[in-house]
Amino acid sequence: MEGMILAAGAGTRLGSLTDQAPKALMPVGDRPLLGWVIDALVKAGVHRIIVNTHHHADQISGYLGKGSHPGVSFTISPEPDGPYETGGGLLRAAPLFQTRQPFVLHNADVLSTIPMASLMERHRQAAGKVGGSRIISSLAVQRRDSQRALLFDDLGLLGWENQGSDRAADGRYEAREPSGEVTRWAFTGIHVVDPAIFGLTDRTGSFSIITLYLELAAAGWVIHPLDVSDREWFDIGTPERLEAARTRFGG
Repeated sequence: MEGMILAAGAGTRLGSLTDQAPKALMPVGDRPLLGWVIDALVKAGVHRIIVNTHHHADQISGYLGKGSHPGVSFTISPEPDGPYETGGGLLRAAPLFQTRQPFVLHNADVLSTIPMASLMERHRQAAGKVGGSRIISSLAVQRRDSQRALLFDDLGLLGWENQGSDRAADGRYEAREPSGEVTRWAFTGIHVVDPAIFGLTDRTGSFSIITLYLELAAAGWVIHPLDVSDREWFDIGTPERLEAARTRFGG
């Protein structure tokens, strides 16, 4: 099984902490953030992991080359003129995938108790019910307070809504007409993606994967929500959130 970790971000919200090291290598307990995410994927049966890099790319490559995860192979997807954001980073890495099975796509700056194996199984079950060829991705989402949220209806991902976030302009966007009740979910930065997505767009460069998802939703593809509200989740975007994660996962 394959997986991909998005680790190319500059981590600007962490301030001076990322001047000399990438966000993905910020220590939490006995290992860096990247190590926690790798362990979560390996526990789910992932044996080959693609990692995109840009900010302090040499340090990430060095960490992956230490051999601290025996039995796991790593492939680097460099973005020297990037970063390409979540969508651009995934599509740039498309030629590096070796299988045609769904894979976990995971932000490097997210720690959680969400079981990856369960997400994969729930994605397979949902695909079976809907008629698998239409579900192109399943997103782990939560019912929690969030200034930025994704909108889902009976057909899957519909749009987004921002209310007071300092990372995006306020507003609301719907890619198509709603079908049934619209629900607001907070996204965790963890996906299960069908590699068929690589043949559905000719986009290049830097862009958010949510932009791509909404284009596909408008074209009739399904982006399915997986509720993980009962699990702990930490977005390591600020020094305060990094300290909260350190308190929870080992000081």
